[in-house]
Amino acid sequence: MATRMAATPPTLAGYSYVRPLGSGGFADVFLYEQDMPRRVVAVKVLLADAVNPEVLQTFNVEADISARLSAHPSIVTIYQASISADGRPYFAMEYCPDTMSARYKKAPLPLAEVLDIGVRMAGALETVHRAGLLHRDIKPSNVLINSLGAPVLADFGIAAAVIEEGEGETIAMSVPWSSPEVLQERVSGSIPSEVWSLGATLYTLLAGRSPFERADRGSNSRDQLTDRIIKARYTAVPVPGIPPIIDDLFASAMHRDPAKRPASMAEFAEKLRWAQYELGISPTAFEAASAEWAAAAPVNFSDATVRGPVITTVAPDSRRAARAARPQVAPRERDDVPASTRGRTRSPLVVGIVGAVIGAAAIAGIGTAALFLTGIL
Repeated sequence: MATRMAATPPTLAGYSYVRPLGSGGFADVFLYEQDMPRRVVAVKVLLADAVNPEVLQTFNVEADISARLSAHPSIVTIYQASISADGRPYFAMEYCPDTMSARYKKAPLPLAEVLDIGVRMAGALETVHRAGLLHRDIKPSNVLINSLGAPVLADFGIAAAVIEEGEGETIAMSVPWSSPEVLQERVSGSIPSEVWSLGATLYTLLAGRSPFERADRGSNSRDQLTDRIIKARYTAVPVPGIPPIIDDLFASAMHRDPAKRPASMAEFAEKLRWAQYELGISPTAFEAASAEWAAAAPVNFSDATVRGPVITTVAPDSRRAARAARPQVAPRERDDVPASTRGRTRSPLVVGIVGAVIGAAAIAGIGTAALFLTGIL
């Protein structure tokens, strides 16, 4: 985030202000303590000078959809969205103590972890896309690390509505991770451009720098990066020992022609999972909203509704997969249950006889286990 001074934190009913967490071009993030239930939360507040009727309407729709999407395990959980007393919209969300941006700047991440993050983020973004939305600002700082150490996607929707106003549609971009067509303002966002951004984000986590950034910091101005990205000449990950399959995967995701990239986040996830398999890494489960969910709950921006099941892929040799593959047998009617069934329902008379047998055995010094072994019970 930028280094400008954060605005004054708003007074929020039911929350106690703790400290600032950061500030960006269009919002501030503060740490609050919620009174009931008692927990710390991150509160993201839009700047007062960014608020207008159109932004407020967009905020209401995006807040509702974001909160419903946050049921996905790899999307940040939103607890509340409202307007503060001084008129600033805000989100109250789970507090995530770290970001992938901070992590890769300390040291590049291991390949196995990067592939795992990629599958999880692809599942989150596939769910967003099936809800009829685009993130439009995928980058390492928008992949947070929650209190359990898991990556979660944050900051979608509102950034695209507020950051930068262009001709017609709003264009939101973070140059090092934006696709050529977005930088050239041919599109404000698309599924292929989001595939590019996720590929560029994963490359960054693995390499310790963005794909078109050079080791010489003096040659990485905004204009220089933009020019290199538009030309889209892929450079292999500058880390010794990276398998060719990884560079092939990234080169495909960041192809200059959008039509030659993976057609969806689901397709990109399968490429990541296949790389895991080829490298002897246990494939990460892919979780995304089902097609039935998307068909039953299209986004209606006047009355947004998002609901439905989540589908998942698991390793084919796992116990969970084996259980799911077993045929489901409808329960039988009681009078169809054979007398030999272990879980049968006994009548009160039978229960009384069994109790008498156990009582008599106890007096005679015979254990219950012996009664089972002899077939009496």
